[in-house]
Order: sequence, then C-alpha cells, then structure tokens
Amino acid sequence: MADLSTTWECELLEQFSCLTAATDEELRLNTSDIASGTSDNTIGLLHLSDEVLLVILRNLDPVSLLRFGSTCSLLFRVCSCNSLWTTHFQDSFGVSLSYTHARCPVTAKTAFRLVFMWRSLFRNIHCNRAFQEKLFLEIPLAPHKYWIQWLVLEESVPLPSVRLPCSDVEKLWGITTDLFQDKLQEKTEDCDALKFEWRELYHLALNHHGSASLVFQHVLNQHQNNEHTELESMYHQYVQCRFQWLFTYWLFRQPTPYNKQLRSIFLQWKKHSKRKVATWGETLCDVRYLASLHPITKDYWRGRLARGNENLGIQTVGNYFSMCKSLVAWILSRDWGRLKRRKVYEDTLEGVYLLLRREMQETLIEHERFWQVAKVQMTRVCTLEETAANYVNWKMIETLPYYKLYLVSGNSVYLDHVQGFLRRKRIIRDWIYLEENIWARQLLPESLYTLLEFDTKISQVCSTPLAFFQPIRHVESASDHLIILIGCLATATCWYGKEFHLAQAQNGRATWPSAVERRFESLHGDSLPAQLGRLMWLYLNSGQELYLEAVKGMVLQCAQACLNHLSTLQACEVRVA
Repeated sequence: MADLSTTWECELLEQFSCLTAATDEELRLNTSDIASGTSDNTIGLLHLSDEVLLVILRNLDPVSLLRFGSTCSLLFRVCSCNSLWTTHFQDSFGVSLSYTHARCPVTAKTAFRLVFMWRSLFRNIHCNRAFQEKLFLEIPLAPHKYWIQWLVLEESVPLPSVRLPCSDVEKLWGITTDLFQDKLQEKTEDCDALKFEWRELYHLALNHHGSASLVFQHVLNQHQNNEHTELESMYHQYVQCRFQWLFTYWLFRQPTPYNKQLRSIFLQWKKHSKRKVATWGETLCDVRYLASLHPITKDYWRGRLARGNENLGIQTVGNYFSMCKSLVAWILSRDWGRLKRRKVYEDTLEGVYLLLRREMQETLIEHERFWQVAKVQMTRVCTLEETAANYVNWKMIETLPYYKLYLVSGNSVYLDHVQGFLRRKRIIRDWIYLEENIWARQLLPESLYTLLEFDTKISQVCSTPLAFFQPIRHVESASDHLIILIGCLATATCWYGKEFHLAQAQNGRATWPSAVERRFESLHGDSLPAQLGRLMWLYLNSGQELYLEAVKGMVLQCAQACLNHLSTLQACEVRVA
C-alpha cells in the first residue's frame, strides 16, 4: 500500500466534503456571466485558456487544487479535469488510471475521493472498532460484497481464509475459472464454494488483469453503480475520532513485554488520580484524563502534532516516551534523593517540551532528537539545582520567569537573575543574624522569623502564580503616599513604601491611604506573615533598596511591638504583686 503524502493528507481529511466529483451539469456550466462581470480593460486569471490554466494547476497539491476550484464555476470545471487528478492518483496510490477506450468508468477526481476514503479507513483498521465489525462480524463467513470489492485492492488482508462461490470470485476479482482449476479438481465437497487465501486472490487478479492499475479500474467499474453512503459515514466518523482511537490503541495495545513498561513510564513521578488510573486498559477507563497528564499527549489528543497527521503524531508520542524511558534509567543510576530525582525529571521534560513544541507541531520527531535535547536540559536543570543550594529554594525559584527562560535558552543572563534573587534572600538572612539584631530575633514570632531564613520557602498566598503578575507600577497618591500596584488579573494589591515608617503602624501594620480602596486588601490576606512575605517578594524580584528597608522596618517594628507588650505585662505583674 502506497503511503499518502504527509504534507497535505491531514488537510484532505478535514476537507472531505470538497472531494466531490463534478456532475455532467456542472461540467457544462456557462461561464459567460463570469467573463461579462470583469472589466474589458483588464486581463485576469479567468481570461486564460483552459490549456494555460492546466499548466499552472499541475503545480498544486490536492488540497490547494480543491480550494482553488471552490472559488467559481469556471475554475471548478478546470480543476476537475481528469489529467490533474490522474497525476495525483499516481502520486498517492502508486497506480495510474487510463481514460483511453473508456476503461475507467468514473472521473479521476471521483476515483481519488473513493480510494482515498477507503485507504484511510483500511490502513487504520487496527484502531477502528466500528470498521472492524464491518469486516469481521460475519467470520467465518465472508464480509458483505460491498466491502469485498474494496478488499480486492489489498494484498495483505487481516482476515482468515474465506470460502466463496466460483461465481462470486469471477465477478468480484474479475478472474476466470481456468486460473483456479487446481482448486476445482481438489474439491471434495459437492458445494460450489472454494477456500481461498486473500493474498492468493489478489495475486490471481493481478496475473489476470496484468497490472495493479487495471485491478483498480476493475474495482472502480464494480463500484460505479453502488451507493457509498456507508463508506462516507464511516469516513466522517474516522476523521472526527482518529486521534482518540489511535492514542487509545497505542496506550493499551502494546505487546506483553512493553505494556507494563509503558504504563510505568507514563505514570513515572507524575501526579495522578489513583482511582482513574485503576481502570487502566478497561472499558470504563478515562482515556481523556490519561492524555491530559502530559502536554505532548494532550496536544496529540487535540490533533496538534505533525500538522494533524495522526500516524506521524503517534510516532512522535512513542519516541517521546522512549526518551522518557532512557531518562528515567539515567536518573535512577545517580545517587540522588527521591525529591531531586523527581524534580530533575519533571523540569527536564518541561524543558524538552518547551524547546520542541513548535517542531513537533510541524513534523515527526525521532528518539535521537528528543534524547539530544533532554541531555542539554538535564545539564541546565542540574545547574539550577546547584544554584539553589537546597530543595526548598529550588522549589521557590521555579516560579520565577527567569527559571524557564534559562531552561529554554541556556543564556547565562537569566541564570544571573536567579542568582541575584537568591543572593538578596541571603542578604535578608544575614541582616537578621547581625549581632545588633539579636534582640529582634528573640522577640519575633516564629511565623515571621522563619520567613527571614535562607532555607525557608516563601509561599504565595495568592492562587495566581507570580509569573503571571503584571509589571510593578509606582503611583503617587493625593496624600503623598508611594503606592506600589501589583496587577493580578482584574485586581491589584496596594503597597506603600515611602509612608511605611511614617505611618507608625500598630503591631507591624501600616495605615492604608484614604485614597486607596480597601477591597484590594483581601487578595493576599492581612496577616503579618502575608504582609512580610509580600514585601520580601518585592525586594527579591526587583532588588530595590526601598523594599529592603521596608522589610527591615516591619521586622523591627514587630519586634518593638512585642517588646512593648512584654514590658506592659511585666508592669502589670509588678502592680499586682
């Protein structure tokens, strides 16, 4: 079976409705109205002769030819010319159609349409259960004669040997009884049916007709009076579900040694629902959920790989998980902890996907290409891990935009930004550990003190990732407060650095400027750890000393408030005594 051109085949699948043969009435359309509608002083494409147009149209692929022919009746008639579609038939299916002596009963465009639908269904029969039922339902009997007429075109048919009457063999394959006289002589039963292998019948037909081209013409001649509604219906169903069918078959129908390996690699270090995974391979299995676990399988499910070619796309998916298998083996061979192994694996796969996403959308990606990129990503991930110094900081810097930028580009500038973030975090830690701040460390609540440690992850109170924040904006209010607005979707959080110390906040909380709406306060919460965490994030990301001074001021004010509270309690105890 000749492979169809992968550059336009997927578009033909979507444009099936355009692949219709021209009727006699359409071929006789009068184009005088079109010609009269054009200006007499201009000469355009429609003024060219049919011969010139045919020379131009020979350079178009089938999809472009269909689109060009759908513009007007004149171009539809020219684009339906047999000479154009005979060439495409030859290129796509490896056989030529002859229109001399009226050998082929249908137009080349109709022949292309019918054979294209049949071949698209037949080559994916392994994952098309509805089509399998059409061919296998009558086993051990032969399928319906309509489908047998199409099976005549195929040398390799996934069906057992079949018993057919001699008259059916002569009619369907167009061969005479003298070609299977040996079988007639060996027949011991009184019935007229003979047992044949499908490959045997194909070669008998090939010897009788003389070439594959004449076999195709014989089949098309047999189908000229048939209704193809069922073929078209099954083809439409295939177009809509082909990605889901092929992915399901690939995921659950691997050979015995590999099916367990694929499941293990597919779920390796991947957060998933055990309840949904428990039905793996069963009828009630949620295949859509499994496809959503990986970005590449999610793209394939939506038809976004290899320009929508389902066969090249599933090969890319298979090569991707082959790379994952090699990656897991390499990581497990290292003397790393469980958390580091998982983090290196996840970040490496994320970098591979980000780098090759556009390439995967255009063409097939081989295993070697995936593995080459994965090795580069592993090196960059390990560099970031060494920069973070510990797992807590590693999990924190992954939210930075520079983290992914470095993974994708490897540019040291982005690594410098990450290092600057961690360096500023170290500055805060070193400041609180100064000898002059011993009193503050002893008075601060545990929730605030741990935020100042270098090894503490500052959790983001807002559910929206920091990477999606809009740029920081500085706005001067009417009351001379410096308001720092961090845009997040349709809301904002208000900060004020210049008036922070002047406000003399009670218990470490600054006074809100009157011109600022208090509704913004609820976005991140109003607890002391939340306020300190926000100030630290501003400093860690921007590096501006203004925010560092605000952090120091808030810490010292909180410590002073605690000291005042203790002094008050001691004074009360003295009075009571």
